[in-house]
Amino acid sequence: MKIGLASDHGGFELKQLITQRLIKLDYTIVDFGNDTFDSADDYPDYVIPLAKSVASGEVERGIAVCGSGVGASIAANKVTGVRAALINDHFAAHQGVEDDNMNVICLGGRITGAETAMELTLAFLNAKFSFGERHVRRLRKADPTGTKLI
Repeated sequence: MKIGLASDHGGFELKQLITQRLIKLDYTIVDFGNDTFDSADDYPDYVIPLAKSVASGEVERGIAVCGSGVGASIAANKVTGVRAALINDHFAAHQGVEDDNMNVICLGGRITGAETAMELTLAFLNAKFSFGERHVRRLRKADPTGTKLI
């Protein structure tokens, strides 16, 4: 699976750790930056290119990390075709994919520990959309523009 990752300074350390661990698990990684720690960087500069890559299919899923995960989530969801959420628990990490076809997980580099982040990331990456009738119906209702959601 080809995975995109992006972070600002608040998520830089956690993104680096997730990247290293996913490479060891044979995931193909596309790093959208930042590639060096810069305390003055801005999450949209990295998260929006990641989100566009997910929406276009260049990468299958995305992982966006900022200090709290909130800004990354807001930025990613501005891109048509992206369904991003700030995730803090195991259930939401897989349920967001299974029921809502989430394709970008957002994490808080200042609030999520390394082991928890990996647990959430792997739950997200291993989950599959259910294609349940009610879930498809809800996704269609959530997108009045008719953008491909499934």
